[in-house]
Amino acid sequence: MHVLQIEYPVPDYAAWKAAFDRDVLDREGSGVHRYRVLRPTDDPNYVAIDLEFENAGEAEAYLAALRHQFYSSRQASPASGGGPKTRIVEVAEAKEY
Repeated sequence: MHVLQIEYPVPDYAAWKAAFDRDVLDREGSGVHRYRVLRPTDDPNYVAIDLEFENAGEAEAYLAALRHQFYSSRQASPASGGGPKTRIVEVAEAKEY
């Protein structure tokens, strides 16, 4: 399992969330199995998103689409407060209690 991690400030969470929920890039059709949206308890205007994929290739393709569609300029992504930090990680171990 691979996870695309994305994080950045958002000046208006409600506007950002509405854009996220529109799902323009079709997360499920792009290979996302599960996602989580996280917000720091001390900064409600910051988001971290984990998108889970079966393989690294799907995660890389989705990140490329995000960069092209949304992260290329402020006009393309008005709801975000700046450029995102992104990385693709592999799940080395997971356990639920």
